[in-house]
Amino acid sequence: MATMEQKALKKGIRELLAARNAVLLAHNYQRDEIQEIADITGDSLGLSQEAAKTEADVIVFCGVHFMAESAAILSPGKTVLLPRMDAGCPMADMIAPDDLRAWRDAHPGAVVVTYVNSSAEVKALSDVCCTSGNAVNVVRSIPAGKEVFMVPDRNLAHYVAKVSGRRLSWWDGYCPTHERLSAADAARAREAHPEAELIVHPECRPEVVAMADAVLSTSGMYGYCRRSAAKEFIVGTEMGILYRLRKENPGKRFHIASRALICPNMKLTTLEDVRDALSSLTPVVTVPKEIREKACEALEAMLRVPRDAS
Repeated sequence: MATMEQKALKKGIRELLAARNAVLLAHNYQRDEIQEIADITGDSLGLSQEAAKTEADVIVFCGVHFMAESAAILSPGKTVLLPRMDAGCPMADMIAPDDLRAWRDAHPGAVVVTYVNSSAEVKALSDVCCTSGNAVNVVRSIPAGKEVFMVPDRNLAHYVAKVSGRRLSWWDGYCPTHERLSAADAARAREAHPEAELIVHPECRPEVVAMADAVLSTSGMYGYCRRSAAKEFIVGTEMGILYRLRKENPGKRFHIASRALICPNMKLTTLEDVRDALSSLTPVVTVPKEIREKACEALEAMLRVPRDAS
């Protein structure tokens, strides 16, 4: 239940959004109260794409740094605010631009597929980007015989290799939050909720993915749970997703697979941070033109991939 102070904060934020001609974006893993007042909730790239379509002058991105960069890449004419500049992504930080440059120098002709959970500079050094939802199709669209290298998430790459049937190599990065979900955790959750379906994110460990009834991106989880005849689900991704799952499916029950599935970076942003960012129009996230244009080419290459690529 929102306190009087929270209600006043939310009202003040909505007034500031109107005054600044701003749009408020909240990633699926943000705090419940942030998602509640957002104009758009969703996954990282989807939010940036939707914000680019708006007439807003200002984008307030409640997420982590690489997500705000993606918004700046797709909306170069808008001011992009990240209320907490210290909200980073450990997985995105696991590969530096120099790492990828060195790999490319050693593997001329290889195709680099970069997960959108990466820095703008790494995207700019890539051939094509992917999301967790379209990674399989992106890899399947690459001509047979081409060497394919995926960065930065080893778990997503392992899943893509298995489903696509393609031989891949990959960078040894991972999401610390999803990595904390063990097969033993998933087994305990199944024992506690024997009637529930287990749905997990492909950033989870391979042994957890192998146990799942469905492997889905965050956006995919929303659609799957709406359509499924099941009435109960064990959810293997960051717990922030439960807010919208429960809101959209009041007749269904959702259980987090492990209490360890919480991302401290995603939980940094508070209502006070959003208010302060709108008041001061800081902190601003920008991407240099040369990097932005090259990163945009990799994103556009992804968008050209047919959904049924094989």
